[in-house]
Amino acid sequence: MATNPVQDTDSPEEIRLPSNVEAEAALLGAMMIDNRLADEIIDMLDAEHFFEPVHGRIYGKIRELRIADMLANPVTLRPLFTEDQGMKALGGPSYLAQLTGSGAGLIGARQFAKQIYDLAMLRALVTVGRTLVERAMDTSEAVDPRAQIENAEELLYEVAGEGNTTNQVKSFSEASKMAIRMADKALNSGGNLSGITTGLDSVNAKIGGMHHSDLMILAGRPGMGKTSLATNIAYNAARRWMDDMAAGIPPEKSVGGKTAFFSLEMSADQLATRILAEQSKISSENLRMGKISKAEFARLADAAADLNDLPLYIDDTAGLTISGLHTRVRRLKRKLGDHLGLVVVDYLQLLQGSGRANDNRVNEISEISRGLKTLAKDMNVPVLALSQLSRAVEQREDKRPQLSDLRESGSIEQDADIVMFVFREDYYMAAKEPKLPQEGDDARVFEAHTQWAMDMQRVDGLAELIVAKQRHGATGKVILRFESEITRFSDYAGHDYGGYDMGE
Repeated sequence: MATNPVQDTDSPEEIRLPSNVEAEAALLGAMMIDNRLADEIIDMLDAEHFFEPVHGRIYGKIRELRIADMLANPVTLRPLFTEDQGMKALGGPSYLAQLTGSGAGLIGARQFAKQIYDLAMLRALVTVGRTLVERAMDTSEAVDPRAQIENAEELLYEVAGEGNTTNQVKSFSEASKMAIRMADKALNSGGNLSGITTGLDSVNAKIGGMHHSDLMILAGRPGMGKTSLATNIAYNAARRWMDDMAAGIPPEKSVGGKTAFFSLEMSADQLATRILAEQSKISSENLRMGKISKAEFARLADAAADLNDLPLYIDDTAGLTISGLHTRVRRLKRKLGDHLGLVVVDYLQLLQGSGRANDNRVNEISEISRGLKTLAKDMNVPVLALSQLSRAVEQREDKRPQLSDLRESGSIEQDADIVMFVFREDYYMAAKEPKLPQEGDDARVFEAHTQWAMDMQRVDGLAELIVAKQRHGATGKVILRFESEITRFSDYAGHDYGGYDMGE
């Protein structure tokens, strides 16, 4: 049975799309003769993969009947096509019986299904090609070649992503081997870590590291240090990969990873300044203003040289769309292969949707959060996305964030595998400083300030990382130390914090 290839012709009207109608007919006949074949095929194809529209509708009805565990043959299908105009053009419902006449597809049904799918892919490519040509030739609107290239990559990716259900189905044996590899990785890393390291032992112990295909949300009010924590985690993962490779550790056993940081708020040089300040232990504010000594500059130069090969890739493109983000991550993964270990997005609300949300911000945020989860699954990497919190936090006496504070959309909570909040009590405590007592003031003024100073000393430089949602484990909180001058989070070595025993 010959296919109909694309013909060489100068006229688009004369182009015949790739198809094999005979293979479609043979496959449908085989499915109606042997419904066990139909049960295997219905997960491989969609009705849209058939070139002949009537064949697509017949396939769709066979699929519906088999999903409902009903017999699918010419007799049971006949009543469903009595009014089908396309079927009438082929001779009416008796066409169903004609399809089962030869039984030619019984032997090669799976091969026919694969060919039908492959030809559908080729037709999709032809459609994409035509669309690209039409858009490239249209100069009636503002020309933006880069946007067109990103759209082209997205269209091609959609074609490549269709029909991947067969690749996604894994036997228990395959799935268990993956689970064993993860457990082995956790064991070799010293326990508590089956994913990419955050560089913070206490956080790794709580969430087990950052797992492939997970969407993690890190949220907090302004001033809490969420960008600092995300930057620390991104650096730690990249640094661990660099150190592991230098030590000769096989890539598959490393708990680090090459990291992509999409900074929609800060420029690449600002982000680099933060990292260099942290590593050289120089105040980032002094560094930015040039208030550093020669000794500090020497430390800075040493840190920059040490990090020359750090696999941390920064993209500071403003106004990035969710599809543009997909395109850039895909491009980077093609370059880095399976060694892309982490994607960080700072922050979610600065991403743009497709524009189909009809100016509804809640719908747009829902589209973006779903897109980030899809990105994590498609690229098989953990995605750490920062998010703002609503001002409702500021209206409460206890400023600790809750899941309901996630700004603009409940879908963020729904799509995320892990939701974490950064909370610094010292930030709010500093704002509550009572009147500084002066000589001659009432004793109560002195007492109030003394009590405040004691409370401030208890929480100064400490932060809570609240794990409010975790699909893989328990919720709870981790206490971290925060050095605001160099914007660095580290593990807290103390055993008591505000009545919370860290040793439990």
